[in-house]
Amino acid sequence: MQGQKLNALQLELLNMYSFEPKEEDLLAIKKLLAHYFSGKLQKNVQKAIEKKNITEEDLDSWINE
Repeated sequence: MQGQKLNALQLELLNMYSFEPKEEDLLAIKKLLAHYFSGKLQKNVQKAIEKKNITEEDLDSWINE
């Protein structure tokens, strides 16, 4: 089995963590990353909803399935 190459984000994170940040810094970075990716997800979902003309009723019915 051949090893996978690290992507640019993984390499950047490794470089960042090489200075051994404090636990509070790690927590802050995790929250920052979670917030960033959550925002991207929300934008993509909103675009899909608009593109496919999905209504609130559609979303409610899917939740209740």
